[in-house]
Amino acid sequence: MTPILELDKIGKNYRALRALDSMSLKATGGRIIVLIGVNGAGKTTLMRIIAGLEEPTAGDISFNGQNTIAKELRKITTMVFQRTIMFNRSVYDNVAFGLRVRGVKDEEIAEKVPQALRLVGLTNFEKRNAKKTSGGEQQRIALARAFVLFPQILLLDEPTANLDPNNATIIERAITSRRKDDEIIIMATHNLAQARRLADEIVHIYNGRIVERSNPDEFFNDPKSDITKKFINGELEY
Repeated sequence: MTPILELDKIGKNYRALRALDSMSLKATGGRIIVLIGVNGAGKTTLMRIIAGLEEPTAGDISFNGQNTIAKELRKITTMVFQRTIMFNRSVYDNVAFGLRVRGVKDEEIAEKVPQALRLVGLTNFEKRNAKKTSGGEQQRIALARAFVLFPQILLLDEPTANLDPNNATIIERAITSRRKDDEIIIMATHNLAQARRLADEIVHIYNGRIVERSNPDEFFNDPKSDITKKFINGELEY
């Protein structure tokens, strides 16, 4: 069954600050949705709500037609953050951590971890200390740590920010390799070229609202929103 995630009029307030304002979005498996927007637009807040890490102030979330709360979302989502945290242990143990927490048997872990590391170009890194790897390698380890769990919803917050072109390319290839019908991928980026390369659908968020949503060709060549036109041209003041 192809998973379907639906957000209906999601709002999020932090005291007097309105971070998200009546935001509605639908995502299905087999497609990569890329969120773009200026800093503070609401991209990370939206993904944290989808990940079940924060509760919305208003609105509803459903998954496969059933209303879903944060506790349930945490069971079906995995989020990779821009700043990764490595345990002071081997790369193997870092990638295996989530599986062990879920009670997966060692034999299955021994099969899945090398597969995940292969996807991110880190074959034979199993015995290295994760903290002693480079920043780009650590980001790839974090991605493998997410891949190995096979979440129904994979959330990626600026996964290639501040990385060199080689690491960024490896990560992009790994992400596109995960475009499968049984997994939803939602990614935030400031890199418009990357959004064009990876996205099946681009969602432009501005001041907590969706101002443009379309496929990459329409988004870049025929945007409907004046805000999006200014954003693409580097003319947006905020």
